[in-house]
Amino acid sequence: MSQKITNDNLNQWLKNPFRETLVMGIINVTPDSFSDGGKYFESNMALEYSAKMINDGVDIIDIGGESTRPGAKVISIDQELKRTIPLIEKIRSNSPNILISIDTSKSEVAEKAILSGANIINDVSGLRNDSNMISIASKYETPIIIMHMQGNPRNMQDNPKYTNIIRDIYSFFQKQIKIALEGGLRLDQIILDPGIGFGKSIKDNFILINHLQEFCDLGLPVLIGPSKKSFIGLTLNESVDNRHEGTVAAVVSGILRGARMVRVHDVKKIKQAVKITELIRTSK
Repeated sequence: MSQKITNDNLNQWLKNPFRETLVMGIINVTPDSFSDGGKYFESNMALEYSAKMINDGVDIIDIGGESTRPGAKVISIDQELKRTIPLIEKIRSNSPNILISIDTSKSEVAEKAILSGANIINDVSGLRNDSNMISIASKYETPIIIMHMQGNPRNMQDNPKYTNIIRDIYSFFQKQIKIALEGGLRLDQIILDPGIGFGKSIKDNFILINHLQEFCDLGLPVLIGPSKKSFIGLTLNESVDNRHEGTVAAVVSGILRGARMVRVHDVKKIKQAVKITELIRTSK
């Protein structure tokens, strides 16, 4: 395995076509996220959990202050800032080299997070919610994740439909990449996320993972976030707490089809699965 990816060599990873797969650990500083809502709402609990993830080998800690589960309500910028910024500052103070991403679709939150130590913007709106997001990423030369979502969290699971899901999302990425480049971003700042579970039917999610290589053909790193999602739970008839095996299967399948970043809850177990998958994938 290659050297640990930190804020000092993230740009090298982004530019490397033979990049290794990174594990992004989720911390939702929210009272209502679908998996861990309320569990890490208190900042000290979230800080302890971030230390555990670092010890478990996480590559990126993804911090979100606004739930994006189906039906979630929008919160104010001030609320989101109060939930996320103190935690980012504490993690950065304790761990100077760990990569931190801010899960937000608001440019004001993104900018404050970057100034507090965040390295990556994770925009679930795919640059559609806030016209200033591109200028913030450009100003600070911050990598940004462009995610596809049909609709918004309040209505995204209200019978989502596509003409052809792969072609539709591919076209969305082409359009958003063009907008990003015209707004001043470099191509090597962009990461793509097809948005598993965000405005997708159960079948859609399986199709996305199976055809992931088509998005990789755009030449940019691709992230997937299948962790504990409802398409796994409904398929296996399992509660949120019993979807680990299904998550591992989705993660491994995604990596073998080109994903180079996986966003998950259970860092230690997924890290083990990723290590074995990477050795299989790269063995000659």
